[in-house]
Amino acid sequence: MHSTGTVPQSAPAPAGVPAPSSASPAEDPHGDTGRHARRFGLPVATALVMGNIIGGGIFLLPASIAPYGTVSLVAFGVLTVGAIALALVFGRLAARDPRTGGPYVYAREAFGDFAGFLAAWSYWITTWVSNAALAVAAVGYLDVLVPVNGHRWTACLAALALQWLPALANFAGTRYVGAVQLVSTVLKFVPLLLVAVGGLFFFDPDRLGPFNTSGQGAVGAVSASAALLLFSYLGVESAAVSAGEVKNARRNVGRATVIGTAGAALVYLLGTLSVFGTVAHDRLVTSTAPFSDAVNAMFRGSWGGTAVALAALVSMTGCLNGWTLLSAQTPYAAARDGLFPSAFTRRRRGVPTVGVGVTVVLASLLTVYNYASGSGKVFEVLVLVTTFTATVPYLLATAAQIFHLVSGRGETVDRARLARDSVITAVAAAFSVWLMAGAGYAAVYQGVLFLFVGVIVYAVMAARRQRKQVPDTAAGAPADGEAGHPRAAR
Repeated sequence: MHSTGTVPQSAPAPAGVPAPSSASPAEDPHGDTGRHARRFGLPVATALVMGNIIGGGIFLLPASIAPYGTVSLVAFGVLTVGAIALALVFGRLAARDPRTGGPYVYAREAFGDFAGFLAAWSYWITTWVSNAALAVAAVGYLDVLVPVNGHRWTACLAALALQWLPALANFAGTRYVGAVQLVSTVLKFVPLLLVAVGGLFFFDPDRLGPFNTSGQGAVGAVSASAALLLFSYLGVESAAVSAGEVKNARRNVGRATVIGTAGAALVYLLGTLSVFGTVAHDRLVTSTAPFSDAVNAMFRGSWGGTAVALAALVSMTGCLNGWTLLSAQTPYAAARDGLFPSAFTRRRRGVPTVGVGVTVVLASLLTVYNYASGSGKVFEVLVLVTTFTATVPYLLATAAQIFHLVSGRGETVDRARLARDSVITAVAAAFSVWLMAGAGYAAVYQGVLFLFVGVIVYAVMAARRQRKQVPDTAAGAPADGEAGHPRAAR
């Protein structure tokens, strides 16, 4: 369903056949051309992936997993294999269909409108709730530099400002989104690499502590620590979701996804290992700023807290910038197909402006509610739910790749790579299911309720779309041989 002046709906490309490039910003009639709209090259696409994977959580991560011992590093390694397998699957899917929307596009092309809608709906919920959470968490780091937490509404205004500044960069156009993402990624990786690489020169094995302090077997300890680490790789889909804004997307989306995921994994592993080797284990377990403690231990100073707070603030602002763009891309792709309101198709300077505006308003309302309620419990529940909703598109996209591989059609499967692609997809599927299981029973239960609300929304949108497609002159005429029950088009 599209109103006058929106992008005409195009049928999904047949399996294995490249979709038309109508999703390309250069061809979109909504103001996407001009000096403010610029398609991303490989460096910016890679920065988008790395910047969205690595937010502010890394600055507390070593202390979070320290109670399990160094066995948690093994869990990190296992998860990294799964994340890179998922990245490779996204690369293969994007090479087949390089349209904006990522998992939504792949699920819809393989399984139809309903599966595509569920991918888009769950991903959209994830983005705006996560943006509110990121902004609230960033205020804690801002407070180290500029005291804002002393008053509830001062902190609220700071959180709102941290959401709207990236939104303004998005409104300015993809040219500025890419610039902000690239600069923020470089700035946040300087201190992270300082600890990750520099810490190896101050590494003391005696500080590592026991291998397994969880009180359970090695396998149980790996699984338990993995539950905390599972969501460290959310964001691996970033380049695929924005494929329509990436130059030579068939090639660069896959490369950016794998390079960005591998780069983030390297920073995670080296950074955590360095902190483990520079901060004594008994102190690390109770640390509230492990990277600050590592910097202080390395350089015998007390300035680490300020430096790490600044790095974390830059990291989370860059992460908000990237996630704000992603929050609008999936609804844009779904709206082009009539599965979201047509207003989401409006673009200016390469950015779906309505999607950005609606998302930042919803995130702002949730932020205000968080501070007004005086209790973070409801907010924390919603954030936990997003750990489930984020994995639904992953699983659907992986299932789409399985569908293509099992179908065995020559136009969708490279038979020379069939065995390798099958193994990689199996690992990615296991990783996706593990992510979902790691969210916990409560998050899965409440996340399913969010999906059921989406089913109602889908019913309304599908009915409106079908009504638009049935000519008035055919009213009362049976379609497909079923009186009064025309079949909804895929």
